[in-house]
Amino acid sequence: MAVKKSKKTHESINARLALVMKSGKYMLGYKQTLKTLRSGKSKLVIIANNTPPLRKSEIEYYAMLAKTGVHHYAGDNNELGTACGKYFRVCTLSITDAGDSDIIRTLPGSNAAE
Repeated sequence: MAVKKSKKTHESINARLALVMKSGKYMLGYKQTLKTLRSGKSKLVIIANNTPPLRKSEIEYYAMLAKTGVHHYAGDNNELGTACGKYFRVCTLSITDAGDSDIIRTLPGSNAAE
């Protein structure tokens, strides 16, 4: 039963992410994510599960300082890139404007529950 639930939440995250890609504003990549965190524009940061530990902890630290939510994506960077509708790998992405999606309200709260 738990496997089914995690798959369903994974699909809903992908659907929300696709909506952000269409209607919102975002930055893909490590350097641009750090720029948005430093400038305070970032609302939510999504990190793939195979991000190097040092890079992951640095992004989490910047996000903590900027009071920004961090979501650890269940898939690797190939899957995150595919969920974003891109044909390349995406290690980290920063959402600056969610557009029509409710991803910012739903993800940080669900991340704390895990």
